[in-house]
Amino acid sequence: MSQDQSPDAVINAAAGKASKYRWAICIMLLVAMVINYTHRQTFALLKDTVGAEQGWTEQTYADIVFWFQCAYAIGYITFGGIIDRFGARTGYTIAFVIWTISHTLTGFVGNATQFMMARFALGIGESGAFPASLKAIAEWFPQKERALAVGIFNAGSNLGAIVAPFAIPLITLPFVNMTFGEHHLSMTGLGWGWRACFFVTGLLSMVWVVAWWLMYRTPREHPKVNAAELAIIESDPADTGAKIPWLKIIGVKETWLFAIAKFLIDPIWWVWLFWLPGMLKKNYGLDLSSFGLPIIAIYLMSDVGSVAGGWLSGKLIKSGVSVNWSRKITLLVFALLVMPVFALDGVKDLWVAVLIIGIATAAHQAFSANVYTLPTDTVPRKAVASVIGFGGMCGAIGGMLMSKNVGFILETTGSYKTIFWMAGSAYLIALIVIHLISPKLERTTKLDGVA
Repeated sequence: MSQDQSPDAVINAAAGKASKYRWAICIMLLVAMVINYTHRQTFALLKDTVGAEQGWTEQTYADIVFWFQCAYAIGYITFGGIIDRFGARTGYTIAFVIWTISHTLTGFVGNATQFMMARFALGIGESGAFPASLKAIAEWFPQKERALAVGIFNAGSNLGAIVAPFAIPLITLPFVNMTFGEHHLSMTGLGWGWRACFFVTGLLSMVWVVAWWLMYRTPREHPKVNAAELAIIESDPADTGAKIPWLKIIGVKETWLFAIAKFLIDPIWWVWLFWLPGMLKKNYGLDLSSFGLPIIAIYLMSDVGSVAGGWLSGKLIKSGVSVNWSRKITLLVFALLVMPVFALDGVKDLWVAVLIIGIATAAHQAFSANVYTLPTDTVPRKAVASVIGFGGMCGAIGGMLMSKNVGFILETTGSYKTIFWMAGSAYLIALIVIHLISPKLERTTKLDGVA
C-alpha cells in the first residue's frame, strides 16, 4: 500500500476484484429463515381446523403459544452461549435439527397437552436461528453492510409466512378457493389432512442442513473467499480478548438497550404471526381455504420492509451520516408507519385492512432489522450471539405475556381493538428507550479485553 493511500482506498480499489461469497452465506441464512417461519406459521394456519376438531378455546390456543415462547426464551439464551462457543456452523446445525424433528413429529400429537410439548421442543430449536444468523453476519460482513444483510435474511421470515398459507391449504384440503376482490383462483388440493402438513414440510427441510454443513466456514478458512473479499469483511477494527462472561455482558447498558427493544416489539410480531388468520376469520369471514391471498399480500409487503429498513440505514451511513443517526432516523420512520393500526378495528373493507396490516408488518421488519444490528454496532463480535440470545429471551418473555393477554382479551371482549392499540404504540416507545439508554449509540469499551 502506498503512503498516500488510506486503508479504505485500498479496500475500495480491491472491491471490484473481490469474490462475493459472503452473499451466498446470506442467501443460505435467508433460506433457513423461510423454513423456520414455514414451520412456525403452519400451526397458526391450522388453528381453527385443529381447534374445532379438539374443542379448543382462545385461551387453549394462547396456552400452546405461551409454551412455545417459553421454550424460545430458554433456548434463545442457551443457544446464544452455545453459538459463541462452538460457532455458527455447529450451533445452527444443532438448532435446525432439533426444530425440524420437533415440527415433523407434531403430526403425531393428539391433544392440547401433547401440542404444548411439541411446540415447546420446536421453540427450543427455533430459538437458535437468529443468534446463529447474526453470528454469521458479524463474521462475514463489515459494519456498513450488516443492516442490509440482516434485512435480506430476515426477509425469509416473511417468505416463510408466504409459503405456508399457499402450501398448507393445498396439502390439507381437497379444494382451495383464493379470492382477490372479484377475481377467484380455484385449485385442487391433495386433501391429506392437517397432520400431513407437518410431515411434508418437515422432511423436505432436511436438505438445508446438509448444504449448510458443507458450505459454511469462517471467512479466513473458506477456499472461495479471496484476499480482496477478506479485506472487505475484516475492514472494521479487530476485537481483542477472550470469551466474555455472562455477568459482564448483562452488566453493560448496550445489552439492555437491545433487550428492552426486543421485549417491546417482538410480542407485536408474535400477534401477527399467530393470530392474524384468526383475526381474518373473525372480522372478515375467511377460513383456511380462502385467507391465503390476504396473508400472502401482507407478508409480501413485509419482505419489502425487511430489505428497505436495512437499505435505508446502510445508505445513510454510506452517505456520511453517523451510525447513531442512521439507525435512529430509520427506526423513527418505520415506527411512524406502524401507527395506522390504531384505526384498524373500524376498517370494514378487507383489502384496506390488508394494506394497513401489510404496512405495519413491513415497518416491523424494517425496525427489527435495525434493532438486530445494534449489538453488532455496540459490542465486540465475540459477544454478539450472547447479547442477541439474551435480547431474544427478553423478546420471548414479552411474547409470553402478550399471548396470555391476547387470549384473555379475546375471551372476555371478543375484540382486537386493545391489541391494535398496543401494536401501534410499541415501536415509538422502543425508539425512545433506545435513545435514552444510548444517546450516541457508541461501541462499549467495557468488554474489550475482558476474559
